[in-house]
Amino acid sequence: MLFGSSGIRQVFGPGLVLLAHRVGAAAVAGASCGVVGRDTRTTSELLEHAVIAGMVSAGATVRTCGIAPTPTVAYATRGADAGCMITASHNPESYNGLKLLNPDGSAFARNQQVAIEDALAEPHWVGWDEQGCISPIDAVGAHQEAILDAVSLSRPITAVLDCGNGAGSVITPDLLSEAGASIIELNCNTSGRFARPSEPLEANLPYIADLVRKREAACAVIHDGDADRMMAFDERGRYIDGDHLLMLFA
Repeated sequence: MLFGSSGIRQVFGPGLVLLAHRVGAAAVAGASCGVVGRDTRTTSELLEHAVIAGMVSAGATVRTCGIAPTPTVAYATRGADAGCMITASHNPESYNGLKLLNPDGSAFARNQQVAIEDALAEPHWVGWDEQGCISPIDAVGAHQEAILDAVSLSRPITAVLDCGNGAGSVITPDLLSEAGASIIELNCNTSGRFARPSEPLEANLPYIADLVRKREAACAVIHDGDADRMMAFDERGRYIDGDHLLMLFA
């Protein structure tokens, strides 16, 4: 099976590039509109081009997000027929992958993944006079605006932010600043070179607790490579895992 629990993930190579083109075409076969975004990995732009080419060759209009977090691409997929995020999430830099999204932002279900796998063997080309087109969109700006409309800070705070040089770097610094936080940024560039292991486990973040205490920050926010997850530290430098964050957000 090509698909795992979070889409397709493989060590990058020529086979993944060819597969990206075929998956792009299959994802929008018989449809009119697809959305594509990518994380910051050095191989993601190439795979993005391959997916876009597949979608266009199948006759779809493709809304391109550029570098964007997975939740941003999911948000941008509203009103389209399908979305594709180029990412291997928290896997090492040598990996990359494809995550297919429904118009409601959810990931493809197992039956949909099976249908895509079955469709890969079929050609989905349309004629020269039916080719699709590419339409860049400001997915990050639209998502940031929607978040700020829904969430606000009750008071100004100082926060440490570590995006791991991943896709969160294009939205979270501005988002938190616009919300009223003073940000201490770490690893918030889009170089595609992860400054630490991408998965935001406490063991991968030995420098955060001391920095929070030293700078008297209210918290630290930590992203993985595609910013579809975050972990946090409190004002005392204590790590807050995903289960406890869910309790706080409930």
